[in-house]
Amino acid sequence: MILCLSHTQDFYTIDIVQNAFRELGHDVYRLNTDDFSQELTFSYASQPDRSLSFTLHTRDRSFSSSDVSGVWYRKLWGVKPPPELDPQFQSIFYQEYTTMRDLFFDALRHVPWMNPIAQDHWIGGNKALQLELARRNGLEIPESLFTNDPEQVRHFFYETCKGQMITKLHGTLSRSMSGDTPFFPTTQVAEQDLEQLTGLPYCPMIFQELVPKAYELRIVYVDGEFFAGKIDASSSARGRTDWRIASDIPLVWQAYTLPEDIAGALDRMMKEMGLLFGAIDVIRHTDGRYIFLEVNPQGEWGMLQRDLGYAIGQTIASKLSARIPTTQPLMN
Repeated sequence: MILCLSHTQDFYTIDIVQNAFRELGHDVYRLNTDDFSQELTFSYASQPDRSLSFTLHTRDRSFSSSDVSGVWYRKLWGVKPPPELDPQFQSIFYQEYTTMRDLFFDALRHVPWMNPIAQDHWIGGNKALQLELARRNGLEIPESLFTNDPEQVRHFFYETCKGQMITKLHGTLSRSMSGDTPFFPTTQVAEQDLEQLTGLPYCPMIFQELVPKAYELRIVYVDGEFFAGKIDASSSARGRTDWRIASDIPLVWQAYTLPEDIAGALDRMMKEMGLLFGAIDVIRHTDGRYIFLEVNPQGEWGMLQRDLGYAIGQTIASKLSARIPTTQPLMN
């Protein structure tokens, strides 16, 4: 059985991948990670052969860790305490159910994952490391500063960025294919904004040089294969620094072929990161250079499959299937 880890609000991409697994002959099951709660029952216990087995009983299925042959790690959402639970017990509920969920994931370490969960979280949570590995593998990166020190920001603004600087959060507030859910967009910093940095010690941020854009690329990497989409928001008053807020002009994704040297550098970077999947953001500089921004190991790709006809979901299924030992039985 292929286990697909997602969440209750996920749609479209999860269905594409599940259907692709079925077409390859696999039994497949979707487990919403935010439902790992009192909504299901489980046990983690010794077997007669002294091995440990994690058994899960959901509303519609029962299976053990030994039944799982591969894991597609799509998304992870937080455990939801039931509304009727006394508030004083909600923190312990969250703590213990999150721990048990992690134990369940660990019980599946014997099968191939896309992506391995520890590697996914390590790389996704360290954009400084991403920039380091990108540069190490031959990619250009923007001048960057991660800080909570307003004085460092002012120096970086004038001395390094020459007055052309953007800021963004290290993490994301929300995720969607269209970018229309609440989030903190990449924002250009003007000189007068430097007087508004008093709150920075309470919320460290990333500051980078503003790269002049010809256009932006969302590049989906699936175990050595690339699916690239081009989007040009340069004519948008709102979306020049972040295409997701370009509501003042129509935006159209265009198919894009990466130069061999850029694709090779990205492939080396992803392999060093230990990721089989990632949504990579790159800027094409107005002078022609490609500037790496970041990779999101759980990034969105549905809009590229929908608008450009890319077989991303099918490739995810076939690539993960190819990593499953042939001794694993397929669905009858």
